[in-house]
Parts: sequence; C-alpha cells; structure tokens
Amino acid sequence: METTSITSLNNNSFVLVADIGGSHITSAICDLCSSTLVHSSVKRAEFSSKGAAEQVLNVWIDCLRQSMKSVEFDISGVGFAIPGPFDYENGISYITGLNKFEALYGMDIRKKLSDALQIDPDLLRFRNDAEAAIEGEWLFGAGRNYRKVMGITLGTGFGSALAENGVARDLDLANKKYKDSIADDHLSTRWFLKRYARQSGLSVVGVKELTELAGSREMAKMMFKEFGANMARFLQEPLAEYKPEALLICGNIAKSSRLFLNELKKTIAIPIHTSELWESAALFGASRLFIVQDMQTLAG
Repeated sequence: METTSITSLNNNSFVLVADIGGSHITSAICDLCSSTLVHSSVKRAEFSSKGAAEQVLNVWIDCLRQSMKSVEFDISGVGFAIPGPFDYENGISYITGLNKFEALYGMDIRKKLSDALQIDPDLLRFRNDAEAAIEGEWLFGAGRNYRKVMGITLGTGFGSALAENGVARDLDLANKKYKDSIADDHLSTRWFLKRYARQSGLSVVGVKELTELAGSREMAKMMFKEFGANMARFLQEPLAEYKPEALLICGNIAKSSRLFLNELKKTIAIPIHTSELWESAALFGASRLFIVQDMQTLAG
C-alpha cells in the first residue's frame, strides 16, 4: 500500500492524531467532519520514557507511520496530546525531574518528527495531554450533557483541565501544594507504588496489580480509600473556585474507580463520571487542534 501523504487542510478533513503517555503512544486517523476515528488506523506501541531520546522517538515515529500506512487517502496534519512541561506552540519538551522523558529535555520535537515523517513543521501541532483528554471526554463522552466540567486524569502523572465555551484549558493542579509536597506526588501511580512499598515492604509493577490485590488484601483496599480521601480533600478548593457542573475522571487509574469513588462522593456534591472513551478521549482532543483553528478553512 502506498504511504499516505500530508496535504493542506483545504483538501480533506482527515488528520493524524497521537496520545503520548508515560509508557506508550496511541495513534490514529481522525475524520474531523464526522468526529470519528478510522478503526484500522488505531495503533499502539509501548516504550520506556526513561530511554534514550532516539529510542523513544523511533517508537513514536514507527507508530505514526503505521497509522499513516493503514489508509489510502491523504491527511492534513498531525495533532499530539503530550504531557508537560512542554512548549506547545514550538514543540519543545521541558520535562525534567519527573523520572520520565529526561532525554528529551530542550529538544525540538516538532523538527525531529517533521524531518522523520517528511511533514511540513507547520502541520504538526501539540497540546497538553490532560487538556486534550478532558476536552474529548466532555464533547463526545461522559461529559457531553454538561456546559462546564472540570476533569482530572489519573495515571503516571496527575492532570487537570476545565472545559467550557467549546474548549478545555489546562489547570496545572499537579503542581499545587498538597500536604508535604505537591498534588502530583499524591494523586498518581507514584503514590501507590511508594505507599504500598512503605506499608508492606513489597513492590508492585503498577496500579493494575494493586487493584487485583484489593480483592483479597485489606491493606491494598485501604490504600484506594486513602487515595480517594486525598483526592477529595485536594479538589475542594479548585471545585469551589471554578464551579463546574460535573467532575470527569479519566486515565488508567480511573479504571479502578470502584475502589475509591465512594470516598469522593462523601464530600463532592456535583455529579462524578468516569471516562467512557478512555484512550480515545485524548485522540479526539488532539484532533480539536485542527477543528478549532481551521474549521473555517475546511468550510471554504
């Protein structure tokens, strides 16, 4: 099959989108007009965010190429949902001190990817991953019946965004002070791993393993309740400030929400919804980089 090429947005409504997490990348082709993903184009690849820059980027490039090769029509640009700190306008990573993507610090990601994929750099756009996920979930998933929502993403890191007036914006609550450090230290996978190791003297690979242990070990079950209580206490202030109609919870840890949701509901009065779209939410959010900026061009 002939490789898909990149054209201008005047020619079609298809864009390549990617969600880059702490351990994997998911890419797909999105049709902006119908707000759907081309099923055959959805690709996923795992990588180590602690790896060398070329190792990480090569996995991203290969995954993107697979999505492009899965279709025979042209695409109009590439949108990325990627964690920060990141210069989203210029495509430069400034992630440091977070035990991930250290090798990419200060690198011009836009240039690296545009060179490898032979795409005009101006057709590559970036946005915060939590912001993208919450916007996607708000427009097409669990938040679609509300005018204004606040959302959080729970995974390798803690993300947050407020969605209203057609777009979501990053709230960067992860860096707000909470207890002895910042929220990101208490509302992410890192907290679970450290807490379990401290209490049991044992180590686990991730939250999924702890979720399974919670079925038979009281210690693991109580950890999720403590996590939910921490989240409820931390969210009181931003919820009071932004006054959303509902709270959306996305990210892989949200898949274990049955173990901590009751703790949230004890103190949070507004409706709470977990994700319906899961990984697709960020892909739809990344596609909005083109819808918001270019719908008038497409219509013309």
